[in-house]
Amino acid sequence: MNHFHLPLFAALLSSVLCQYYDYGAYYDHPSPVLGPSGPNCPQECNCPVSFPSAMYCDNRKLKYIPIVPSGIKYLYLQNNQIDSIKSGIFDNATELSWLILDNNQIVNSNIGKNTFSKLKSLQKLYISYNNLTEPVGPLPKTMNELKIVGNKLSKFPSSLLDGLENLTAIHLQENQLKDDAIAGAFKGVKSLAYLDLSHNKIKRLPMDLPSSLEMFYIDHNNVTSIPSGYFQKFPKLQYLRISHNQLVDSGIPQNVFNISSLIELDLSFNKLQSVPAINENLENLYVQVNNINKIDLSSFCKITGPLNYSRLRHLRLDGNNLTRNNLPVDMANCLRQASEVILD
Repeated sequence: MNHFHLPLFAALLSSVLCQYYDYGAYYDHPSPVLGPSGPNCPQECNCPVSFPSAMYCDNRKLKYIPIVPSGIKYLYLQNNQIDSIKSGIFDNATELSWLILDNNQIVNSNIGKNTFSKLKSLQKLYISYNNLTEPVGPLPKTMNELKIVGNKLSKFPSSLLDGLENLTAIHLQENQLKDDAIAGAFKGVKSLAYLDLSHNKIKRLPMDLPSSLEMFYIDHNNVTSIPSGYFQKFPKLQYLRISHNQLVDSGIPQNVFNISSLIELDLSFNKLQSVPAINENLENLYVQVNNINKIDLSSFCKITGPLNYSRLRHLRLDGNNLTRNNLPVDMANCLRQASEVILD
């Protein structure tokens, strides 16, 4: 492995760099508050007197959902053995805002009709790592986050999200979604900022995504090409991840990644032979583990000079067919703001 220093920036080992923060991995839950449970709380759960709007039923080997008393806003049912959601189980929970059902055994056929649409205050529904083959629905218009990770989704009704104008985040990674399943599924979500479709079976980038998109993750799929001008529809896009796909140079139109709002672009683990042109405002570029054997400086800097240089801070080039001799002479001047450049 070659190690060397370039003027004005250092070449570092790839193993020491944390490539990016996983925005979809963490969600903020109120922490359990120790203390006695309220008098109306079912015996299977805990409803702390000091936090009366929360009901903790997680990690209790439950096979059913206990009766939820009125006044509960935060309901935690994750890590149980629940396989069904009966009609009317939430009828008293008219103020329910967060519903966490992750890591259970729920199947679509065991969900009561209109179970969720009756929850007129629901904002967040997390139902990851169950046995769903299609999303639950209909959903209330108050929703702002939907998380259905690690299920068996192969269907996605095109009208499911219509009218959910408050929905800003959708997590659908680790499913079995294909192109036809998601066709037109997101066109009605006017405020969507975060969409994660990673680890599915998608071959084409979905059309009709809302212009409000800020974070778009579609890594670990089978995407081979990008339509011309595709990302120009998203003036707020900041984070774009298309790693672990089948992208080749001929499938990337000229300047398709020249997006002034973009902060981070991940194209690693594809089949690229050259670095595509990016906007000079981009700060983080990951193109490691491709087939890149040359670098055209114009991909980063259209003009190199005292006032013309890239804003790149992190650049990964490791796992390609590059050596120090492949680097352009003026690369240091172009990347003068870079603090980390990884070549090998």
